[in-house]
Amino acid sequence: MTTAPWRDPALPPATRVDDLLSRMTLEEKTAQLYGVWVGADTDGDGVAPLQHEMTSDYAWDELITHGLGQLTRPFGTAPVDPELGARALARAQRRIAAAGRFGIPALAHEECLAGFTAWKATAYPVPLAWGASFDPDLVAEMARHIGRDLRAVGVHQGLAPVLDVVRDPRWGRVEETIGEDPYLVGTVGAAYVRGLESAGIVATLKHFAGYAASAGARNQAPVRAGVRELADVTLPPFELALREGGARSVMAAYNDTDGVPASADPGLLTERLREEWGFTGTVVSDYFGIGFLQSLHRVAGSPAEAARKALEAGVDVELPTLKCYGRPLLEAVRAGEVPEELIDRAARRVLVQKCELGLLDEDWDPDPAGPVDLDSTANRALARRLAEESVVLLDNPDGVLPLSPDTRVAVVGPRAADALAMLGCYSFPSHVLAHHPDVPMGVEIPTVLEALRSELPDAKVTFAQGCGVDTPDTGGFEEAVARVAEADVCVAVLGDRAGLFGRGTSGEGCDATDLRLPGVQAELLDTLVATGVPVVLVLLTGRPYALGRWQGRLAAAVQAFFPGEEGGPAVAGVLSGRVNPSGRLPVSVPHVPGGQPWTYLQPPLGLAGEVSNLDPTPLYPFGHGRGYTSFAWESGAGDAEIGTDGSYDLPVTVRNTGERAGAEVVQLYLHDPVASVTRPDVRLIGYRRVELAPGAARTVTFRFHPDLSAFTDRTGTRIVEPGALELRLAASSAEVRHTVRLDLTGPVRVLGPDRVLRCETEVS
Repeated sequence: MTTAPWRDPALPPATRVDDLLSRMTLEEKTAQLYGVWVGADTDGDGVAPLQHEMTSDYAWDELITHGLGQLTRPFGTAPVDPELGARALARAQRRIAAAGRFGIPALAHEECLAGFTAWKATAYPVPLAWGASFDPDLVAEMARHIGRDLRAVGVHQGLAPVLDVVRDPRWGRVEETIGEDPYLVGTVGAAYVRGLESAGIVATLKHFAGYAASAGARNQAPVRAGVRELADVTLPPFELALREGGARSVMAAYNDTDGVPASADPGLLTERLREEWGFTGTVVSDYFGIGFLQSLHRVAGSPAEAARKALEAGVDVELPTLKCYGRPLLEAVRAGEVPEELIDRAARRVLVQKCELGLLDEDWDPDPAGPVDLDSTANRALARRLAEESVVLLDNPDGVLPLSPDTRVAVVGPRAADALAMLGCYSFPSHVLAHHPDVPMGVEIPTVLEALRSELPDAKVTFAQGCGVDTPDTGGFEEAVARVAEADVCVAVLGDRAGLFGRGTSGEGCDATDLRLPGVQAELLDTLVATGVPVVLVLLTGRPYALGRWQGRLAAAVQAFFPGEEGGPAVAGVLSGRVNPSGRLPVSVPHVPGGQPWTYLQPPLGLAGEVSNLDPTPLYPFGHGRGYTSFAWESGAGDAEIGTDGSYDLPVTVRNTGERAGAEVVQLYLHDPVASVTRPDVRLIGYRRVELAPGAARTVTFRFHPDLSAFTDRTGTRIVEPGALELRLAASSAEVRHTVRLDLTGPVRVLGPDRVLRCETEVS
């Protein structure tokens, strides 16, 4: 029997798919363009925006006779044992394959923002903690572990990473981002993509593009960013993750920018993404994003028109379930309202990806290869290491930390004894188990209180909650003061509760009016400080909060961004001194809670000055972080002149001058004194984390290329301008250790998609 060309693994995927498409009916091609969300609730609270309104009923057995593009979250919708879930998914895939003429299974996708969002799967630190680690290699290793777990149960695509650059920390989804700087977001995000893709999982970059710049920091609000902000802040992380990470999918964002929704923007999804950047993978909608073109954006009058606009723009797959790309699209094609060529274009991209994943091969086998353990010892060790590297010591002016091993400690606060304090909104316990209160957590998550008692077995550790996370009740203050009065030091553990759509203080749809600590936590902290007992503040949050109110009044301050299931021991390790903190702020910590919803990427008029009474200078700047040792920096680099297409090596030697091992994060910033458009006063263009034993020294060499100074000019062209630049070696965006002046000579250079995106570093 002759094998059809589309079944022949020796042929290129494009050739196989061309043959397959020629054999498929319109219904079969269209069926590849949507997912189905089995088990999604149509009533009450959901895990996606307007889920109860947008989810449709369908006849499963009838639906799959034409095939199926995707299966939505078979593990991330309700608690399911991983072993049983893997076998159930395999059975579903066999049914799908058997129902259609061509035997093509669906592509299964899951959320994996801070680990595989499944019951009993490791809950890693959130992306903001990845940014705080300044350790892309460790993030890549984590992503490889996540990818292996996804593959082990039959999942093909992961909906991560989030590459949105924070523009306003009041936005609820700050916890899902890597930080407020596009270079940090791009380099760490690309590392995550490399790790996930190395495990055979399709990484999905989101949210493309502009989502984090929403007006007033409201979820899904319009974006009013200008051309240069989009080109120079929003888009570079996506470009870097595609070029260096090899991501095979992109998710269109919910927002509109200057009146054009991303899901209906061919300039973004086709011209920029495909024609300029050369992307050949799939573009998927955010959940219900195509239907929102009709219901929320009102740029389409019907589901069919929404489908047409999305297809024309370049959205290949409708997620999470069929609404617009089902019957409305079929009828529109038959009526001549949508060209069938658009169906073919999208189906070809989907099927090429399935072919690359082996889903068109005759020997395709969906059965799991062996036992499934989604929270292995290796996973937990990796989660612990990343959590430890991400904890930021904001201040320790009097050396109260590390705590004495036999001290009396009063632990106070609503986050101290709650395991959920460690987790972001896309962890399975926060995301799904909130709807299943009788189901156990599924993974072990030590609290800060439990971990501190374990770290300091000879200490007397007492506890009082003091107040709730976001309630007005101050009835617990009295007990908290009583516990503090009996102690040598108070550890106040405050922060956020992750949730969805107003059910938390941080997370999707949980935006903040200002940057005050939620509820009465600020009042609790005032009360604790007023006792006169030294107070160590520990924050477990999804965003930065204004801390200027307590400037000079705290014994120490520690920031952890939802550090995952091993976050309790990581924080306790910093408090005890077992861990020498090395995290650096991926977002600035503001001084006051209102009037400064800014990031550090500001031109001169965005900084403090006489033109306004509002001072946006942060209390702790981007890149800031302290530790329990000290470092000396030396650089013999001098001023130089290079061409606009030249290069310059900038070495700096870092020596550990303290008595214990530690890690320094060497940061390189660019200052452009004069440009043809306004530029940020400083911006990160390179960094390297260096671990050093006491007395040891290493030299970090940054290989600067003028492309790293490029920006978008008044015509929308990305250029390198001749003129003076300053390269600043710094411990943070505000703590400069050494400055080199460069004069770029020669003509203005126009850059294309092959421009240099990364400052390479070498450590010797």
